[in-house]
Amino acid sequence: MKVVIIGGGIIGAALAHNLLRAGADVTVIAVGIGATGASFGWINASFYLDAAHFRLRAAGLEAWRRLDVPVNWSGALCWEKTGAAFGDQYAALTALGYPVQIIDDVDFAALEPHVPPPARALRFSAEGMIEPDRVARTLLTGARQISGVAAIGIATRAGHVTGVETAQGKIDADRVIVAAGCHSGDLLKTVGVRLPLIERPGVLLRTHSVPPRLAHVLVTPEGEVRQDAAGHIWMPTAAQHQTDAGTTVEERPDILADRALVRLQGLLPNTPLKWEQVMLAQRPMPQDGHPVIGACGPEGLFVATMHSGVTLAAITAELLAPQILDRTLSNAQSDMVAPYSPERFQIAVM
Repeated sequence: MKVVIIGGGIIGAALAHNLLRAGADVTVIAVGIGATGASFGWINASFYLDAAHFRLRAAGLEAWRRLDVPVNWSGALCWEKTGAAFGDQYAALTALGYPVQIIDDVDFAALEPHVPPPARALRFSAEGMIEPDRVARTLLTGARQISGVAAIGIATRAGHVTGVETAQGKIDADRVIVAAGCHSGDLLKTVGVRLPLIERPGVLLRTHSVPPRLAHVLVTPEGEVRQDAAGHIWMPTAAQHQTDAGTTVEERPDILADRALVRLQGLLPNTPLKWEQVMLAQRPMPQDGHPVIGACGPEGLFVATMHSGVTLAAITAELLAPQILDRTLSNAQSDMVAPYSPERFQIAVM
């Protein structure tokens, strides 16, 4: 079976990996740098929209453990919420069966000696981090990859996809998956499929390399922070990045990075820091905030678009690859993916 995936980010890469393992002939059309290149890289289920979304994200963590790619299962320390909200977060996650514990300032200092300890924090021991670009490249090994060629539409005949249209001609396929992030809606519109996306820009800074200072992902009132294996520290410039609903970025990214660096320096007071790179990217956010996973439109067409792709890439591939290959999902898998069908958006395209 010939499969073309439009989008070589973390979602498209995970799908390519699973399809290749199942014996499919896979071609990936890369679509720019996209959100993966400017992703924070945190795998978590401690932030979720509802109980079904929590189950999907929790399954996402387990799915990552089944992939042979480098994941740093560092855990996360969170003290973003204060007062009653702190206790509410702990109680909600405990009720869902999530591994979470409250630690005091002494325990925190033993875990993160370079950070001024808060009075208390939540520890999420099951969470981790990846380098999204590196992992995507690893997962794409074995797939044919086409870069610098824009997909401009989906080719169909008699109600079935036949390939992907590009400015240089058609690429034949038996199945097409649109995993093109913020470009997904425009591509699907060419075959009458509606996927409304909302503007969710994000700005991420990366510092120069410093000696090891952080062992966990930190979720702080000043923002989310992590350090990679090369010593770079990463931080979204918006505090509470997970719930940031801003639709525009009004200030220059370098000014936002300068401001965020001041907050970051307060978390690492004894480590001189300077930012090395700042990245602005659109996060692919469906209109209702929930992932979109499944078949749509002409027979043989599928879509996978969501935020956060890093957490959900591995489980999305496990849930969607069998559908692409005409294999039956288990009852548990069907129940898990059912809320995220693209059918929920299918009204007439004007």
